[in-house]
Amino acid sequence: MPYIIAQATAQDADVIALLVRHLQMMQAQSPPESCHVMNPASLFDAGAIVLAARESDVVLGVGALKPLDAQHGELKSMHTAAEARGRGIAQAVLGALIAQARTRGLTRLSLETGATQLFAPARALYARNGFEECQPFGKYDLDPLSVFMTRHL
Repeated sequence: MPYIIAQATAQDADVIALLVRHLQMMQAQSPPESCHVMNPASLFDAGAIVLAARESDVVLGVGALKPLDAQHGELKSMHTAAEARGRGIAQAVLGALIAQARTRGLTRLSLETGATQLFAPARALYARNGFEECQPFGKYDLDPLSVFMTRHL
C-alpha cells in the first residue's frame, strides 16, 4: 500500500480542506433537511476520530468515527479525493475505522448515506463490508433521500 492511514487533528489544514470539499459536495447534492454532513469543527467537537489516508504529503481520503454511546458508533465524512478514486482508499479507510471501533469496544457501527445513484458506490462498499440497510438510528428520521446501514462488530 503506497499510502499511510493515520489519525488527523483539527489543526491538519489539508484534512480540513478535504472535509470542506466533502461538505460542499454533500450540500450541493441534497436539500438542507436531508443533508446530514457535519462541518469539520463540529465533527472534531463531537469527539469523532478522523482518519486520513496520505501519500507523501497529499491527503487522498478521509473518514470519521463518531461515538453515539459506549457501544455504538457512526461513520461520518467518508470521502476520497476525486483524483485518487479507484485505488482502494475508501476500503482501506473503512477497514481502519472498523478496527478503531473494535479497539474502542464498540459492538455496532451505523451510517447514513444518500439514496441517489451518486451514492451507489458508497452503498456497495458498505454492503461488501457487512453493512445492511436498517431503520433510522440516533436522531435520524425516515427520509426518502437517505439510506441507513448498520453492522455488528
